[in-house]
Parts: sequence; structure tokens; C-alpha cells
Amino acid sequence: MVVIICVGPFTKARSNAILFTNSNNANRPYLNHYIKPDKTKTMGQQQRLLSLDIFRGLTIAAMILVNNPGSWSNVYAPLLHAEWHGITPTDWVFPFFLFIVGVAIAYALGRRKEDGHDRKALLRKIAWRTLIIFSIGLFLNLFPKFKFATFRIPGVLQRIALVYGVCATLFVFYSPKQLLWIGVGCLLAYWGLMTLVPIPGGVAPNLEASTNLGAWFDRTLLGNHLWVQSKTWDPEGLLSTLPAIGTGIRGILTGVWMQTEAGGYEKVAGLLAVGAILLALGNIWNLTFPINKKIWTSSYVLYTSGVALICLGVIYWLVDLRGSRWWTKPFIIYGTNALFVFVLSGLLVKLMYTTFKWVNEAGESMNVQSWLWTQVYEPAFTSAKLASLAYALTNVLFFLALSWVLYRRRIFIKV
Repeated sequence: MVVIICVGPFTKARSNAILFTNSNNANRPYLNHYIKPDKTKTMGQQQRLLSLDIFRGLTIAAMILVNNPGSWSNVYAPLLHAEWHGITPTDWVFPFFLFIVGVAIAYALGRRKEDGHDRKALLRKIAWRTLIIFSIGLFLNLFPKFKFATFRIPGVLQRIALVYGVCATLFVFYSPKQLLWIGVGCLLAYWGLMTLVPIPGGVAPNLEASTNLGAWFDRTLLGNHLWVQSKTWDPEGLLSTLPAIGTGIRGILTGVWMQTEAGGYEKVAGLLAVGAILLALGNIWNLTFPINKKIWTSSYVLYTSGVALICLGVIYWLVDLRGSRWWTKPFIIYGTNALFVFVLSGLLVKLMYTTFKWVNEAGESMNVQSWLWTQVYEPAFTSAKLASLAYALTNVLFFLALSWVLYRRRIFIKV
């Protein structure tokens, strides 16, 4: 017997539960290559897309890569976030995850919506899952010091929870066409708020880090419970969650499109065409509302949604249509326990920085991470940036190995 912890609609389970299954059970959807979409099936009845799971695995691997360099002073530019306005490949990663959340909502809730399942029951499940993810995010921010007076309330998981909760609720009540207009409304409303509304205290509308409307809103509601590196604003703040919901809605609409009766190549063409249009619109809007990850501008939503659509389209074409699967196994393995691995990586990093501290012979304060960097990785490479990248890749491989162990034992922890 093995335990599969399945909570919520990312899994095949139809209720929040801990499922016990015999290890010889042949019906293990996570351990097989998934069947190509059947054009005769309606929304919500499709098989899970292998390409979506690969995209999720790629995204979580990229998250671990960019979050864990050996030295933040020695990182290749594409692996860093843009300092303010502008974008790098690293700035694609978080919106990719929210986009994938949206696609998964369409697959997980589509059939229940079509079948007329009790809305109250669906909303209870959505609320429960939102609360669990948000609470895990709070725990991650509190760990290991648990300073309740000053701990950060916003965070990556908190934003994922809020976007999931709002988008899933909207999906239950509204049609895809209505969702499209709601998404457009979110982006236009945020643009208007950030560029037209004066900040209380007589400050003109602006997009600077500490003086924009979103920063004022976060300080007013959250006080000193903000990102410790800024103290005056938060990259996962409350107001910027509004356009992030637009990212999730774009994912929902993609999930709906992928479950239509359109042919496989028609779906690819749709993904690539809409992706290119969104990229162009994002660049045009960038002229007046700059692309900026840290305040999640509306142009940033369009741009990154375009990149996500193109990436998913290419993966779908390669894997689901062409059958090119020789390279996919590591990302399938990563994707099966994506959220668990992300949380565990965050906990491990904090433990490495905060436990087993000591002072070396030179009088320098050391911890596990700094010892690994100065004693193992930095001396092993002639380039400090290459050493830092090697350290990050080691993290990716370590968590891949852990995911592989869980995968082999058929343990899938879903929230």
C-alpha cells in the first residue's frame, strides 16, 4: 500500500481526501504517458495534457534554478529579475505558474460545471484549497523564527492562492466570453488606478517603487508585514494581485480552447497566433505603461501570457502531436509534486542560512550555504558566475532526485 495525498482539483480525485491505493494498481494516470486529446470529448472530459504537466515541471525547475544561486553577486543576467522596468527570462517564471493554474482550473472544474454540480459544494472546495495554499505561504514566511509581529504576509504562494480562488470562483459563474471581458477589465482597471489616481498625501500618480499607489495601499493595510528587502512595498502586494488575476484568466481561456473539438494543429496555430498578438500588444502598451514584474503591470500580463501561450504551443506540438517524448521524463517527474517541491526548497534554503552558524578562522560568520559556496563551488571553477550557476543546478538536480523517489514510490502530494 502507498499513500497518495490528493487535495483539490489538480488531481483526478473528485473530493479532498487521502487516497490509499495498491502499488500494483494499473490505473495510475500520473505514471503513464497521457492519451492525446480526443476531439469527440467536450470540455472537462478530455484526458490530462502531457504537455501541460511538462510545462509545469519546466516552470518549477526554473523557479528553483533562479531562486538558488551560489552567490547573488555572481549571477548571469538572464537569471536575475529586471531591476525595475523591463523583463528577463526569469520574469517569465512566476506568471507561467499562474497561467498553468488557470489552465488546470478549466480542466479540473470544466466537467463539474457542465454537469451542473452543486455550486455551493464547488465553492467550498475552492475556498478550502485557497485557504490551505495561503496558509502554507504564511508558514513559509514565518519559518524558522516565527516573528509574528513583523513577518511578511504577502508571498508567492499567497498570490497563487488568491489568483486560484478568484479565478476558480469566476469560472464557476461565468462563461469564457464573460471571463475574457473580466480579464480585460482587470488590466484596464489596474492601469487606470496606477496611472490616473493620485496617492493620498498629495503625491501625483507614479510608478516608482515606494511611492506608487500599490505601495501606499500595501503599507496602509499591511503595515510592517511587507517584503523585508524593501520594507515600503511588496512585489506580491495586494493591489497588483488584480492584474495577476488577468494572468490566471488567460490560462483558463487557454484550457477551455484546448478542450474544444478543434484539431490538434488548429489548437497549436491558435496558441501561437494569440501568443504573438499578446506579445505585440504587451510591447505596444509598454510604451505608456512599462513592463514591470515587481508591480505586475498590465503590459507585463500581456507580454508574459503571450510567451506562455507560445511555450505551451511548442510543447504541445512536440509532445502531444509529434510524439517527441524522449526528453520529457524529468519534467513529468517534477510536475507531479510541483508545489510540494517548491515549498520544500524554500524551507531547505532557510535552514541552510539559519542553522549551524559559526565563525571561521578569519572571523567571518558562516552557515551551511556560505560554506558550500566558499569551500566547494567557488574554488572548483575559474568563473564565479559559472560556479554560482553550478550551485543552482545542483539544487535543481537534488530536488529532481527527491521528486524521482516520490514518483517511484507513487507518492503524489497535491494541494
